[in-house]
Parts: sequence; C-alpha cells; structure tokens
Amino acid sequence: MLDRLSQEARSVASPSPRCQAMQALGSWLSRPRRVWSGRALQKNMQQAPRALLPRELRNCVMRYSRYDGGGGGGGPPRPLPFASKSTSPRLKGVGQEKSPLLVDGLAVASDFQPQARPEVAEAEVAEVEAAESAAGLAPAAAQPLLDGLTGWRKRWTVVGLCFAAFVLCNLDRVNMSIAILPMAEQYGWSSATMGLVQSSFFWGYLLTQVAGGVLADRVGGKAVLGLGVLWWSLATAATPAAAQAGLPTLLAARCLMGVGEGVAMPAMNALLAKWVPAGERSRSLALVYSGMFTGSVLGLGASPHVLSAFGWPSVFWSFGSLGVLWYFLWQSSVSSCPSEDPSISPTERAFILANTPPSSQEKAGDIPWGQLLSRKEVWAIILCHFCHNWGLFILLTWMPAYYTQVLGLNLMQSGVLSVMPWVAMAVMANVAGWAADALVARGTSVTTVRKVMQSIGFLGPALFLSQLGSVTSAGGAALCMVASQGLDAFSQAGLYANHQDIGPRYAGVLLGLSNTAGGLAGVVGSRVTGFLLQAGEAGGRALGGLVVGGGWSAVWSCAVALYLLGTVLWLTMSTGERIFD
Repeated sequence: MLDRLSQEARSVASPSPRCQAMQALGSWLSRPRRVWSGRALQKNMQQAPRALLPRELRNCVMRYSRYDGGGGGGGPPRPLPFASKSTSPRLKGVGQEKSPLLVDGLAVASDFQPQARPEVAEAEVAEVEAAESAAGLAPAAAQPLLDGLTGWRKRWTVVGLCFAAFVLCNLDRVNMSIAILPMAEQYGWSSATMGLVQSSFFWGYLLTQVAGGVLADRVGGKAVLGLGVLWWSLATAATPAAAQAGLPTLLAARCLMGVGEGVAMPAMNALLAKWVPAGERSRSLALVYSGMFTGSVLGLGASPHVLSAFGWPSVFWSFGSLGVLWYFLWQSSVSSCPSEDPSISPTERAFILANTPPSSQEKAGDIPWGQLLSRKEVWAIILCHFCHNWGLFILLTWMPAYYTQVLGLNLMQSGVLSVMPWVAMAVMANVAGWAADALVARGTSVTTVRKVMQSIGFLGPALFLSQLGSVTSAGGAALCMVASQGLDAFSQAGLYANHQDIGPRYAGVLLGLSNTAGGLAGVVGSRVTGFLLQAGEAGGRALGGLVVGGGWSAVWSCAVALYLLGTVLWLTMSTGERIFD
C-alpha cells in the first residue's frame, strides 16, 4: 500500500501536504495487527498534523479507538467497525480488496487489506454505534469534531476559572512580602525572624502536595481545588489577628494557609488532564500558570496602596475575601471531567474525549508508587522543580526587601519595581505556551520541545541573576530581574507541562511529588536567604560558622548554581513521551 501511495505522490509535480499525510497513514495501516489497539491508534493519529489528515478519516479512527478499551497488547484488538462496509458513510472503501480508498475525492490505495483482520458482522457495527449513541456522539460524517465547533467552549470556562484561582494563589501569597516590612517594624523582628515568617507558609505547603494530587486523581480536581482556595482565603483573612496574638500563632496561620495552597497545582493538573486536548496543553497550562504571575503583579502593585491607605491588616482582609466569592462561582460552573458536566455540548465532549488519552478520563486507583519513583524521568521533574523554585521563591518573597535595603527605595517604589518581573512572566508564559504547541503541531517531538523550553527557563535566569551582584542602580537591577523572570516563564512549557506528557492518569500525583520538592526549595531557600543576609550584616559569619561571607551576592550565587544544575539534569534525564498509562 505504501508503494502505491509513493507512486501517486510522485505522479504529482509538487506533492501536496495531503498526499504526504496519506503516505504516512499508509505506513501506519500497513503495520502489524497489534498496532491497531486503541492507544496506539490514538497516538499515531495525534502525531500527524491535524490540518493534513482528512477530517472524516481522523475522526472515524479516533472515535473507534475510544471503544477499544485501551488495547496495548492485552489481547486481540477489535477490528475497525467500518472494515467490511464499502458504502460506510464514515470512509468509503476501507477494508475492501481491490477497491480504492476515497477520502475527499482523493484515491490513496486500491488493494488495502490489514494483516489478518477478520470481517466484521453487522452486529459489530451496531454495537459500536450503540456505544457512541449512549455517549451522546453523532456519526463522524455528521459531526466534524475538528472544524465544527462554534461559540464558547466549556473547557475555556474551566481554564479561565483555574487562571483566576492561581491569580488568588499568588495574590494572597505575595501580600506578606510587602506587609512584612511594616510588621517587622511594629513587632521588632530581625532579618532571621522575617525569613522564619516567610518560610512558615511552605511548612504547610509541603504537607498537602502529594495528598492533594492523590485526592484529585481519585475523587476529581473540582472538589479539591475548590476547598483549597476557600481554606487559604480564610487563613489569609485571619493573618492580622494571628499576628496580634503572637509570633507562634502567626506562624501557625501562615502554615495553614500553605496547607490550602498546597493542593492547588496538583488539583489543577489533574483537572486539566481531563479537560484539555493534547494539542492545547502547553498554551492552556501556560495561561493558568500565568495567573500566578498576574496575581504577583496585582498583589505587589495594589498592596502598597491598600497598606498606606488603610493599614497593613487591610491587605489580608481584602485579598482573603476574594477567594470566598470565587469559591461559589467555581461550585456552580465546573465539573471534574467532561463526561460529568451537564452543560457541555455533545460535540465538545466528543472532541475532548477523542483528543485526550483514554487513561486520563479514568480515576486513579492504587497509585504505583514503586513504578513512579523508579523512573529517572520522574526524578528529572522532581529535582528540576527544586532547582527552579529556589530562585523563583527567593524573588517572590525577598524582592521588595532587596529594593528597600540595598537600593534605598521606599515601599511604594519597591512595590512598583517588584511588579515588573511578574508582568514579564505573565506575558512570556503565554508566548512560550503558544510557541510550544506550534512546534509540536509542526512535527517537532514533544521531548525536544520540553527540553528547549526548560533550558531557556533555566539558563536565562542564571545569566541575568549573576549580574545583580555588580549592579548598583535601581534601573539596572529592575532590568536584570525582568529579563530573568521573563525567560524563567518558558518553564511553563517545559517542566510544568511534562507531568501530563509522561503520565496523564497520575498527573496530579506527579505534580504533587515534584511540587513537594519545589515547596521544600521555598522553605530552605527563604531560611537560607535570611541567614545569608544576617551573615552579611554580622561581618560574614552565620549558621555557627558554616556560612562564610553572605549578603545579596551570596543569595544570587546560590540561585544561579541551582539553575545550572537543573539544566544538566533536565537535558540528561527528561522525556516528553508517555511512560505511564
């Protein structure tokens, strides 16, 4: 069959992309019978650029493979339901000897017969069509899944509300980096105590990463993310009262806030693995994660104004109340997966199910911990998440203090300059997401795309943070931080998209594991930064003599070293291929 396709392509002066796609399809159809399992069919069809394959053919094969039960070598695969019907409305001529394969009027073969494929009875066709009908699917010829969607998509609502949740996530997190300056003055805190307060958030954040991922994979991301947002919003609103009660109570309140925020990323990842087609993954995740940067922008920009007008407690009260309002909107608008959503159109439901791995729609049972933790690809994500978050959280929590203590800016000026890097991240994360999806659609392997994007996300910040030790002006420091964080945002199309690549069914658990390491970087990084700064103030020694030197130069050097280590680990250990079903 492939020879015939090649002959037909050569008969055209300039073979069209459609002819080239038919050649590729002929190669797939000529493979041994075992490749006709549902997962293999979906993988093969997803690898071809959608614009090149005839819609009717692609939809028909993808819709069939959803009822195969996953295949993958666990027994003989079911034959294509249209294999014996020369007049099938889905695809004319498939499975008929000495009959041309006609798609959109293009003859691509004349004697196609898959190896050892049995003929299919009318009852077999009826069985598959009945399953499609029960799922709310129309025949492929009447339901163009790729081109026929119009109007608002329900998955956009899910992605948009996840974006809003992540805005609130960092909005409530960064307000402490502004408020801690007047709080430290009021309560007489040292730099080490300020570091303790900043790091206490991460104590709780670490506790719920894996637990949140397991719960989201088992019961659904809607409930877990919703309760997480409500929990951390209430803890944020309670922060002023906790601070008034004493330092231990404040540390407990910040820890409880971290407990709520700890489930956000794993729950979101598990939810979007079910809602977002593979071809939209990078840009959807980039948009959601850009909500964190948008929250940083809004928090760092608004907090000084709210604080100067109403006092530092008002920052926590006002920001915390927004999460309660979000919770009620979330509960009334979102379901954990498309098959449970009563308001989604049958057309969009079919499109999502046809373009996501079947395993992603299944709730996880027992988590194969041994299998997960035995793979170097999983450890690549875990270790690189630690390396990435060290620098990210230092900037998130200490940037206003750097501008105030080193460059002598007032609170309002430091707030304005602290906003700029997060604006750059919000913009560049979406640029990176769209670029990554475009590269994949043009045939670049997912592994290559993830490695390139994450290398930019590591090496860019390493380059520009290394310059901060010699910068003496506010403008130069702001430029370095903007460039650093703008390039850091490429991580959203690298590291942060990789969990769904390698194991969509366990996306929540995988992100919980890696974000535990990321949260640990926040705990250790914030504390170490406080001690390094105290060492600089004390003439160069801290931690009982273990740290010699100190100050902001040492802070930036630690971050740069971890970025470089992360680059090496990512390039040698990561993959973009699915390794867990």
